[in-house]
Order: sequence, then C-alpha cells, then structure tokens
Amino acid sequence: MHALTIRGADTGAQLTLEEVAEPAPTSQDLLVEGLALGVCGTDRSIIARGVRRSAPGRDWLILGHESLGRVLHAPPGSAYSPGDLVTGLVRRPDPQPCANCAAGDLDLCENGEYTERGILGQDGYGAQRYLLDPAYAVRVDPVLGLAGVLVEPTSIVAKAWERLDVAARRPGGRALVLGAGPIGLLAALLAHQRGYDVHVVDQVADGPKVAQVRALPATYHQGVESLAGEFDAVLECTGELVAAAVTRTARGGALCLVAGLHRGAEVGTVDLAAVSGALMGGNRTFTGVVSSSRQHFEAAHSALRTAAPDWLSGLMTTVVPLAKYAEAFAPDPHAIKTVIRLTDAAV
Repeated sequence: MHALTIRGADTGAQLTLEEVAEPAPTSQDLLVEGLALGVCGTDRSIIARGVRRSAPGRDWLILGHESLGRVLHAPPGSAYSPGDLVTGLVRRPDPQPCANCAAGDLDLCENGEYTERGILGQDGYGAQRYLLDPAYAVRVDPVLGLAGVLVEPTSIVAKAWERLDVAARRPGGRALVLGAGPIGLLAALLAHQRGYDVHVVDQVADGPKVAQVRALPATYHQGVESLAGEFDAVLECTGELVAAAVTRTARGGALCLVAGLHRGAEVGTVDLAAVSGALMGGNRTFTGVVSSSRQHFEAAHSALRTAAPDWLSGLMTTVVPLAKYAEAFAPDPHAIKTVIRLTDAAV
C-alpha cells in the first residue's frame, strides 16, 4: 500500500509517497481504509523542521493526524462494524499515564510523555490502510461525507468554546475571530451556532475566505484597523495578533488563544501590571488551548452535523488525489482547507 512518509530530524525533512507494508491485523484493533487526510500548519511545520520523534525502531514516520476512514474489519464487541466511517483521536498517553491521561483527559497531559499519531512517536493516518484502537475511534455520520475530515480541527475550537461558554457568559453578544483560515472559520461557525454577532479578521481583500465569512453569515474585516468596539468572546487563531486580541476583549469577556505563537508575532514587551489590571479590573478571562480529547471530538461532530453542507464544502478549497500530494503543500494565501484523497472510493 502507499503512505505519506517523512524522514529527517533537521530542516529540510523529506516528504515522499512510498510503498510500505500492510498493517498486520490484530484481534483488538479496527482495520481502517484511509479515505481522506486533512493538511494543516502542524504538518507543514514537521516538513519544514523535521520529525522530533520517529516511530519506534526506525527513522521515518507516516504523516497525518486529521483523518477520515472506513472500517474494513472490527473485532467482536468493539461497537463498530465494517463500513462505519471513523476519525481517530490524535494523542495517546504515556504507558505510565499521569492522573489526567488516566482519566481520559489526554489533552491535559502533565508529564509530557505522550505520543501523537502523525506528529510525535507514532505513525499517522496518511496511509491507505491503518490500525486504530477502538478506544481512540470516533464514529462519523455518513451525512457529512468528505467533511468528516474536519472533525479533528473542529475539536480544537470546540475545546476553546467549552472554555468560552463558561468564561464569557454572554451568549448572543459580540464575538471576534482573528484569522480566516480553517481554524478561524470553524471557530466562527461555532460562534454563529451560539447566536453571537460574529466578526472575522484576515488580510485578504477577496476570495474564498471572505466568501465563507459572509455566507455564515458574519462580518468580514480586512485588518484589525477597521474594527470598532470590544467583543465579549475573542478567539485568536493566527498566533500573530495577540496584542490586538487582548485590547479588543470587553469587560466581563473572555479571550482564548487557539493557535501557537508564530515567529515574528506581535508580542513586544509584556507589561505584567497592565495585563493583571486588565484581567482583574475588567473581570476578563484569558485562556488557551492545544490538542483535544474525545469529548471535544464528539462536540465537533455535533457542530458539523448541524452546519450547512454547502458551507462545509466551501471550506475544502483544495482536494487532491494521493498521487498529487505535493500540490497539497504548495503555499496559497487564498486557500482554506486542503484535503488529500487517499483512495478513489466514494465517501
């Protein structure tokens, strides 16, 4: 079978499509046919900077953590059957798990000894067939079709909204999303579903990102300069506009940092007195999220099932077959979500 593999631990790691051995069936795991793979900034970072930790016993890793697959074989008693669509959780706990991992909160690992499929120490889902422990599988409704590959990225913003739902306490207020990439637009979708007046900021003047914002419907802003007023819920999804996010958070509001801080990001000197004053004096809440657990995948799945199918399709601006995988990693400032089809089989 074919898989997307990455070799090298330094800058200039090599991504290739190569033949690898079929997974050896087990009596405990699902055998899954890979249907689609989402491409995100984490994948591009691994390609640019190399693999931090390969799969055990070798110097290469199968890439990919945003998955959609179809069960080919399921062990008895697994609650899954051949033909079921599934997506896989990304993180796996240390064999000696911390208290949080032992409780199923893999995203809150304390000891840092976890592995992540397609990212850190474990093969990913960028293969035509792979094994998946039923404990880490999430069923996908066939009604979603190819959009089922969006469950993993949506789980990250579902986790963000889990926190904002408690902290902002103003459903129906104003929400600001900084960034109109996949994460930003999915964050805006969940804000819209909660009844917020949604505003989205990005750099482009037109194209699919702007169209998706307006179709939600939400208000699009080219740059933070055109924003007016403060916002009850703010999601910073660029890693570059943290200062703007802080200054736009209303009293009693909440800010969640959803993307990692990028090099060259707008940081400057941190005035701790000003930050603490903004937090306490304004009763504001600042938080951040990375990774997700089963409850976030399930919340994401529910959110996607209630979204307009045409709108979800509009997010997937680039869909390429596995043989043309290189096109999926070509830079395109107007593209939103890139998806690689791992097989010709219908979803």
